[in-house]
Amino acid sequence: MWHVTLSVSESFTLCLPLYSNSIPLSNRRPGEPPLDKGLIPWLGHVLEFRRNTFKFLERMKQKHGDVFTIQLGGYYFTFLQDPLSFGSFVKESREKLDFRKFSVQLVRRVFGYTPVENEHRILQMYSNKHLQGDGLEAMTQSMMSNLQNLMLHNIGSPADQRTWTEDGLFMYCYNIVFRAGYLSLYGNEPHKSEGSEEKDRAESEALFHEFRKYDQLFPRFAYGVLPPRERLEAQRLLGLFWNTLSIQKMKTKDNISRWVWDIQQGKGEMGIKESMIDRYMFVLLWASQGNTGPSSFWLLLFLMKNSEAMEFGQEVHRGGPLINLTREMLMKTPILDSAVEETLRLTAAPLLTRAVNQDMTFKMADGREYLIRKGDRMAVFPYIAIQVDPEIHSDPHSFKYDRFLNPDRSKKTHFYKAGKKVKYYNMPWGAGVSMCPGRFFATNELKQFVFLMLVYFEFELKNPDEKIPEMDFSRWGFGTMQPDSDIQFRYRLKY
Repeated sequence: MWHVTLSVSESFTLCLPLYSNSIPLSNRRPGEPPLDKGLIPWLGHVLEFRRNTFKFLERMKQKHGDVFTIQLGGYYFTFLQDPLSFGSFVKESREKLDFRKFSVQLVRRVFGYTPVENEHRILQMYSNKHLQGDGLEAMTQSMMSNLQNLMLHNIGSPADQRTWTEDGLFMYCYNIVFRAGYLSLYGNEPHKSEGSEEKDRAESEALFHEFRKYDQLFPRFAYGVLPPRERLEAQRLLGLFWNTLSIQKMKTKDNISRWVWDIQQGKGEMGIKESMIDRYMFVLLWASQGNTGPSSFWLLLFLMKNSEAMEFGQEVHRGGPLINLTREMLMKTPILDSAVEETLRLTAAPLLTRAVNQDMTFKMADGREYLIRKGDRMAVFPYIAIQVDPEIHSDPHSFKYDRFLNPDRSKKTHFYKAGKKVKYYNMPWGAGVSMCPGRFFATNELKQFVFLMLVYFEFELKNPDEKIPEMDFSRWGFGTMQPDSDIQFRYRLKY
């Protein structure tokens, strides 16, 4: 889900325009990692990095090994790409490696929100309360209700039900999952009002299309390279979301999630202005829904390409009751759990970044030591280092729905590199203090959506032999990747 992974900074902080306070290149010290400054003064490698982060970092790793420093927009970034040493990075104290500095800059720039001291504790406290364990039950039930309202509302006569409907798979999945997530978090039209469900559908449909406009601008917005006209459009969209998600608008809604409500109340009690809380509501929407929709697309597509993985679910009969898939039931789906994790391994590509607050010695798992200087940055890109490493995951670019299953269907957690167990064998949610607080809710959203598709619909790719789309290279580092083109499918209600 969530790249507030999610604390908002985790997935894209490297993308901010940066201003150097680093020590000049000529003063690089012995014991520091190999340095590759690039050909362009100050900018360094930033243009190639932005064009295709994966390809660039793969080239740097092949050239320099698993630790190297590059210049990007005035800063020096030391990339750690040895998975056996990730624990040192993840667990290092905030006094030395700090991720929160980035979130302040980023959230102000891209969302117009100015955080105050210690307010991150509110997000953590209420996420722990409402987005995991028993607190997740209410959110799960709300999501189930909204998904079914959106997926089943246009079913008419029995004859109509047997007619195939065609759509783009990416847009269908993103649309349904975003809208159901939005309604589950930010509430519904009051049930006492006439046509409340239809109003929910119409409002969420309109909001999704505005969200997609912002989503498509986002990578260049984060990099600071939007041309003037698109920058004006981004500001228009921000204003629209601040108004739509405002405290005053939400006071008119029913079923607002306790997670959103408590965060709103907590920030108010801290003395944060209402207009600024309105802005934070959009931060939460983007963080919670910007990755889940694309993830649902990849999951369903991979399952359609691997039909043996879809042998779960239950039959539903026309005229029967709506499905009630509880949190407890969602905890007993080992095949689907493995398929979700495999999907995220292949498609989630966050960039984990830290500010170096003091000169430090970084110790590798094999005993090597590197000097890292104050004012630089450290970063990890797990997608290359772990998720597609063929030594950790055999045939790493292929989808294997049971990759994370043991023969007895228990969860597989033992993966190895160089004969040593790898603790961090998949990192779609980040890790450590910045691990995504909404990962359990996000996983439930994905499983609920796929379960309902399997239960209610027959569906198939329009061209079963069509290749899986390539990823949009501009989105490396921004959480879940998106396809560079859609793929057509058709669906109809089961008998």
